[in-house]
Amino acid sequence: MRVDCFLDTNILIYAASANETELRKKIRAIELLAANFGTSTQVIQEFYATSTRKPDTPLTSIEALEWIERLELQPCALIDPSLIRTAIAVSQRYRIHYWDGAILAAAESLGAEIVYTEDLNHGQSYGSVRVINPFL
Repeated sequence: MRVDCFLDTNILIYAASANETELRKKIRAIELLAANFGTSTQVIQEFYATSTRKPDTPLTSIEALEWIERLELQPCALIDPSLIRTAIAVSQRYRIHYWDGAILAAAESLGAEIVYTEDLNHGQSYGSVRVINPFL
């Protein structure tokens, strides 16, 4: 179940967004959907919660579920007690929020070498995973 990269929630939100002011980010995010990517149950939950309430034009529940059905076709790291312990260790080691540690731990569990996100330091390696902000 090895993947080339891991897509954080914000990448998926841009891909699904109808916001015309973020068109450049939407196009880049859609390009990343063509990669051999993975996600996690955390990312899928965050995607649903965020996409149906935060954007200028939120998705309907049905639209968000259609996105989730497509995401389910990709490898998905389950957030289980073992991954939670790893996420805690990662967050403590790098002094980052637990939720970011969980993203990095999930990416590593899928064998991803890259995490695409806006939320961590661009170019920094966290163990075997390197963070890339695809919008820079």
